[in-house]
Amino acid sequence: MEEKTNTFLVSEKVGTLMRKYAVPCIISLLVAALYNIVDQIFIANASYLGSYGNAANTVVYPLTVVALSLAVMIGDGCCAFVSICLGANQKDRAHKSIGTAVTLCVIVSLVLTAVYFIFQKQILIMFGGMVNEETYACAKEYFTYITIGIPFYMFGQAMNPIIRSDGSPKFAMAATVSGAIVNIILDPVFIFVFHWGMMGAAVATVLGQVLTAGLSIWYLCHMKAVKLEKKSFVMSGSLMQKFLPLGICSFLSQISLVAAMAAIQNMTLKYGGLDPIFGQAQYAQIPMAVLGIVMKFFQIVISVSVGLAAGCIPIVGYNIGAGRKDRALNLFTKLLIAEAAVGAVALFIVQVFPHQLIGIFGAANESSYYTDFAVKSFRVYLCMMIFATVNKGTFIYLQSLGKAFASTMLSLVREVVFGVGFALILPTFFGLDGVLYSMPVSDVLTFILSAIVIAYTYKTLKEPAKAPSKLQTD
Repeated sequence: MEEKTNTFLVSEKVGTLMRKYAVPCIISLLVAALYNIVDQIFIANASYLGSYGNAANTVVYPLTVVALSLAVMIGDGCCAFVSICLGANQKDRAHKSIGTAVTLCVIVSLVLTAVYFIFQKQILIMFGGMVNEETYACAKEYFTYITIGIPFYMFGQAMNPIIRSDGSPKFAMAATVSGAIVNIILDPVFIFVFHWGMMGAAVATVLGQVLTAGLSIWYLCHMKAVKLEKKSFVMSGSLMQKFLPLGICSFLSQISLVAAMAAIQNMTLKYGGLDPIFGQAQYAQIPMAVLGIVMKFFQIVISVSVGLAAGCIPIVGYNIGAGRKDRALNLFTKLLIAEAAVGAVALFIVQVFPHQLIGIFGAANESSYYTDFAVKSFRVYLCMMIFATVNKGTFIYLQSLGKAFASTMLSLVREVVFGVGFALILPTFFGLDGVLYSMPVSDVLTFILSAIVIAYTYKTLKEPAKAPSKLQTD
């Protein structure tokens, strides 16, 4: 019996394919982002946790992003490589790549879990957990239980793009959504009914991650375009060298966010302490809590942006492998328009409805200083969202073309050189406000580079396509 293939990726309308793949991917990434955000909403509205629990959640959040960055490097890289392999009809390479990615993900997740347990205190201090005693206690409790779920979380996130590359974006979405629903149901039960506090929020999250991982394992046993065998899971160094570079962009976009968060949170801790209001003990946790909330909203928007682009990876990769550069170009145009639209909507929301946004995170239970700083943070920190979303879409599209180096360099400049650099430099001139200015300045400068790359990409995709060969995967 002949195996199913993904040949429809070169025949179906590009717009239809984009909706088919991008929408489930967006939902999957949104749900993944909402895991932590849902925790923070319920924590913020629990009177016995409040802004201390909120600040603690902000401290731990970058550590979950570290796990996510490793997972998406493996998953997105494998997804891009497998899509190119299938487009070039190299199924043997495809199934061995997936098996290698699975084994690698399990090993890396167990190592990260061990590191988190062994260096827990040092890690929490590194991300600003010592803002005050109450915040540290909450962060330690939350981090302990979140760490237990790291292997399940990483496995589910890494398999999600791989499942999409097999032609099942809806199942990938369903696996992630199912876990999130469990989290949303259990969070209020554990926090408000059982009064388990930070532990309750973390346990609810981990149980949802376990479900997502379980569904992903089931799918691996029922793949369509490729069939996994025992030998598939024997790690291949040569294949890792092929697909991991294609996931470096995804890795950097996440891990550099962690670096930026570390810089921002430490600058917030330092310059918040020099502020006449937030230098007071009873208000010290407010800047940390607020910036965490603003970054969570940004993460929601970027999840949509990344989902649009990442959903296109299998489509672009397959068409490039099949020599259809014209379809890849058409998709790039549609992607850029969609990215700009997402940024415009997000910009409208943060500028017009900042009070409503912060109200979701327990503002009614806090002082006016909390609300005022939050409104200012939303409007300043996120004022260049259109550039941010277009930049992100461009980086990931390059990844789908197999241009790992260009994608990686652009991400590195945006997230590390600009993101971390300005977060460290601007506060020395503008104090706490300098932390807020670092984001828009970074996005504007990065867009200048992105515009050059966009023009070059259009030029290369308009060139006559060469006959499909093994060059893309060899």
